[in-house]
Amino acid sequence: MSYKIKNSDIELLKKAGVSEDDVKHCVKVAEKALEIAQRIRANIDMEIVGRGALFHDLGKAVTHAIEHGQIGAEMGKDLGLPEAITAIMEKHIRGGLTEEEARELGLPVKDYTLRSLEERIVIYADRLVDIITDGIVDIGGDELEAEQRFEAILKEYPKYGKNFKTLQRYLKYHQEIQGLIGV
Repeated sequence: MSYKIKNSDIELLKKAGVSEDDVKHCVKVAEKALEIAQRIRANIDMEIVGRGALFHDLGKAVTHAIEHGQIGAEMGKDLGLPEAITAIMEKHIRGGLTEEEARELGLPVKDYTLRSLEERIVIYADRLVDIITDGIVDIGGDELEAEQRFEAILKEYPKYGKNFKTLQRYLKYHQEIQGLIGV
């Protein structure tokens, strides 16, 4: 199933108060997530990937703090977004936190582990877009360099890996997704 980003969804982000820069980021993440998903030979719900990626930072309409995932998920529920999409919004913080990590960060204590391939694709795309947008790779029209150098970049630039647990999660998602692309 193919899926195209809808202007009406972009307008929902804007109407909710998401800044223009954050909207641009969300659109780039959705485009990257869909592009990655199309290269994977697996049964993937493209609408969940596209809309989950597009709305993942909805909570930034309220705050850029770590709570933006939880706040965005609540906002998404109020907008009537499906649970599979609000789950991505809530769980995208640091690539899916454990209960212990949530407690340490002052978030509601629960398991934010990413369960679906769709969730992992969105989180992977979000990290790739940050690397590309920040100019860490000289893309010159080929964004695949960010994927090819992903592990080295995360290890070289601590801001992308955040901490050891988060880094290990991102590396695991990278290996899983690249393995599925390579099949």
